[in-house]
Amino acid sequence: MWKEIGDREFGKLRTNLFRNRIKSARISSIQLSNYKDIISPHRGSVNSLQVDLTEGRYLLSSASDASVAVYDVQRATDYDGSGLIAKHKHIFLVEKQHEQGHKYAISTAIWYPIDTGLFITGSYDYYVNVWDTNTTQVVINFKLPGKVYKTAMSPVATSHMLIAAGSEDVQVRLCDISSGAFAHTLSGHRDGVMSVEWSASSEWVLVTGGCDGAIRFWDIRRAGCFRVLDQSHSQLGRRPTLLTRSTANKSSTLKSSSGGPSSSAKGRPSQKKMGNGVSIKQSAIARQVRGAGKQRLHPGMLSSQDRATAHYGAVNGLKVTNDGMYLLSAGSDSRLRLWDIESGCNTLVNYETSRLQATKAIQLAISHDSTLAFVPCMSTTKAFDLWSGKTMMDLRGHYENVNCCLYNSLDQELYTSGNDRKILVWSPREVTTELEERDGQAFAIDQDNWSD
Repeated sequence: MWKEIGDREFGKLRTNLFRNRIKSARISSIQLSNYKDIISPHRGSVNSLQVDLTEGRYLLSSASDASVAVYDVQRATDYDGSGLIAKHKHIFLVEKQHEQGHKYAISTAIWYPIDTGLFITGSYDYYVNVWDTNTTQVVINFKLPGKVYKTAMSPVATSHMLIAAGSEDVQVRLCDISSGAFAHTLSGHRDGVMSVEWSASSEWVLVTGGCDGAIRFWDIRRAGCFRVLDQSHSQLGRRPTLLTRSTANKSSTLKSSSGGPSSSAKGRPSQKKMGNGVSIKQSAIARQVRGAGKQRLHPGMLSSQDRATAHYGAVNGLKVTNDGMYLLSAGSDSRLRLWDIESGCNTLVNYETSRLQATKAIQLAISHDSTLAFVPCMSTTKAFDLWSGKTMMDLRGHYENVNCCLYNSLDQELYTSGNDRKILVWSPREVTTELEERDGQAFAIDQDNWSD
């Protein structure tokens, strides 16, 4: 870290590169925080966590006892241990006894993307509720035909206010907050939908994972899904960056143009013409274009692609990288797979063996620079290198199964929760401890045997 600071002072590192390096160094040294403690009021397993996208300050949690709580992770409510440990108690709590509260377990809770004045909950009582944060009252609710497993709103949407809800019903429903009605119904899965995730680059693209093992991509402006991921359709390794590809394209263009018009004319094969005067080559190209046009209509509805599976069990976790180029999926077959969203290929990253929950949805997390993936693996949380699959950290602190992970890019902190009803904070190593160690070593070098 001190080397990066020195390089930044001498102008060897740009500001963005310096910031990214410091963040990466901090997240690679996270450990169970000994100065921040979140006091959980839940009496059941905690099923979801989310920090608001506007300030990165308010943490929203939901639990199986039909309760929802909000915490301020930046301002402590109390201190313990001579002021060294910051206690963060809930700002407000909505329990089962609330007149408009849920009757059964709350499986998911999310913030409204552009304002902390609203939050959304989904429950096993078949309802999706939209809450006013200031009054803790339900302003809109939607009733689904089955247990609600997951809800999501697009973080980049500017043209719609849709909540994607996955339930034990085979159809994905889009709930419109502005009208209070269902806007779309997406049909294609053959079993319940446990995971929903919006694209990070397009407000119209939705990704869903079902109990039938399929991962489907939807464009909500049209009928039918436009892609179904197939685990056998694969490519080895990471796709080259845009800069590398553009350089390669330029070099290939220059090579082709260096031959000159005479060489291209010499190398051009003679084209035979059909009876109607159209060349065979032109007719072949026309057939390819017509075939491609047929595939673009509804490729997800073709019989061969519609039965493709991404996992051998239920898909119970999805997470899109921050750049929107890759998708990480988890299944009840205890497999993690990384997908190239542009090509729809399985990148064949071999994540080290880990056992995942098979009966409920899990919440995955990815670091800000898309280098680490945090995955709940039974009673532990493992941090995998996203591109190699190697286990980088094994975070142990929970007594029972971990259900969700949440990475806060503002503070480079990781929040985990599970069936033990605890919310644990994993923080980077403090710089003050490093300074104290350095000062202690300097003092030991400078001290002498002379008395004062």
